[in-house]
Amino acid sequence: MTTPPPGKKLTVKQQRAAERERKLEEYKKREARMKRNRRIAIWGSVAAGVAIIALIVTTIVLTPQRPSYTAGGEGAEIEGVETFENASDHVEGVVDYDQTPPAGGPHNPAWLNCGIYEEPVPAENAVHSLEHGAIWVTYDADALSDDELETLRSQLPGTYVILSPFDGLPSPIVLSGWNTQLQVEEADDPRIAEYLEEYWQSQSVPEPGALCTGAIDGPGKVS
Repeated sequence: MTTPPPGKKLTVKQQRAAERERKLEEYKKREARMKRNRRIAIWGSVAAGVAIIALIVTTIVLTPQRPSYTAGGEGAEIEGVETFENASDHVEGVVDYDQTPPAGGPHNPAWLNCGIYEEPVPAENAVHSLEHGAIWVTYDADALSDDELETLRSQLPGTYVILSPFDGLPSPIVLSGWNTQLQVEEADDPRIAEYLEEYWQSQSVPEPGALCTGAIDGPGKVS
């Protein structure tokens, strides 16, 4: 900026030049501030985007992914699977079933909502869910460790399945569909996935495709 010698005033031309110089200096400072703010905003957006992506990736990695099974089966033979000839009738009250746990037979008019249960559920309602194509996975709570139970849960589909403890099982884990059943000793038995692939949402049940939600919850439902 032009500065006059002591005791001497600037000419009009010099004053105009000085004013232009002052405005130019202010403009440069303003532009510098705006550029700095834009850089801060851009890097803030980048950091936020990276954080969101990291959160999504972490969620995908840490969230257990449900296995995918094909509804219905192709008649595969699985070692240890038993089949039965239970009738399908709606009844009230307690039913004395031929299998433990039940794999079909008379059942309550209200089905059990599919899901994960930490307490025993009413058999009469669970059997109705089998009629709709659900698989009832029962386990001996005293025979399975927490890790083994988690291994079992990790193999289950996201729908049309009931997991619950059951007293008096003939083996640590029993999988039951309508008129089919498989007993296994270990949670990592490969036949568990084979059974689910063959009998989950089977078309051979009395009411294939009927709902497994919208009825009643049993005690201890967690999901």
